[in-house]
Amino acid sequence: MGQLDHKYSELRRIVREMGSLLVAFSGGVDSTLLLKVAHDELGERAAAITIDAPFHSRHEIAEACRLAELIGVRHLVLDVHALEIEGLAANPPERCYFCKQAVFSICRDKARENGFELLADGSNSDDLKDYRPGRRALEELGVVSPLLMAGLEKSEIRALSRRLGLDTWDKPALACLLTRFPHGEQITPERLAMVERCEDFLRDKGFGLFRVRAHAGTARIELTSEELPRLLEDGLRSAVTAFFRQAGFAFVTLDLEGYRCGSMNPPEGDRR
Repeated sequence: MGQLDHKYSELRRIVREMGSLLVAFSGGVDSTLLLKVAHDELGERAAAITIDAPFHSRHEIAEACRLAELIGVRHLVLDVHALEIEGLAANPPERCYFCKQAVFSICRDKARENGFELLADGSNSDDLKDYRPGRRALEELGVVSPLLMAGLEKSEIRALSRRLGLDTWDKPALACLLTRFPHGEQITPERLAMVERCEDFLRDKGFGLFRVRAHAGTARIELTSEELPRLLEDGLRSAVTAFFRQAGFAFVTLDLEGYRCGSMNPPEGDRR
């Protein structure tokens, strides 16, 4: 048995022994694999819960609903006024902690109300290598992370997803819209909507992995090195600029360093 097969078997065992599971479901690569395995192993004793908040794009919510239906699992969608969470709208470096503490508390309560023994998220081994203040909140709340417990890395999760026929296997990485703003910059529903509209526009134009980072009145577009040259084509560049300005940005820039995960994270020495 190869390493990937061993980890997959271990994941199935871990999930099966949990008895019943409510999966915090974003529709991303990780939580989709976890939900699929939970449904396969636990049947009706597994379900999904998705938080509908201003910092989750309509596109992502719709995708989560589609995937949950495709897997055939019961799906709870909760409307949460997340910007009312204390400390969140000010966007401090520990924003993710405040957010997950509040949101996963709600999810944990729903798990108990619906008779599920545990609440699970899609954290994996690679998440331990990045700045993730939200991990502390999950640990405090007793949220379990089966993919992490099985030692699965992102590349292995993609490989297993492909093997299981999940069309998320090559899906670009997801991150909430709050990650598009520098720490300390006030978040409003209007500013979130600006970023969401512009990212939807780039997606409709066929771009895959990208981010629109908002710095006051300036949009900073991050693209992969493969896709960066295409944006510079005259017709497309003009269309992007016009749309972003119409959306509310005074300036539109292209980041020459390209897409990179966590580019808004605080420097190493500032992390708390």
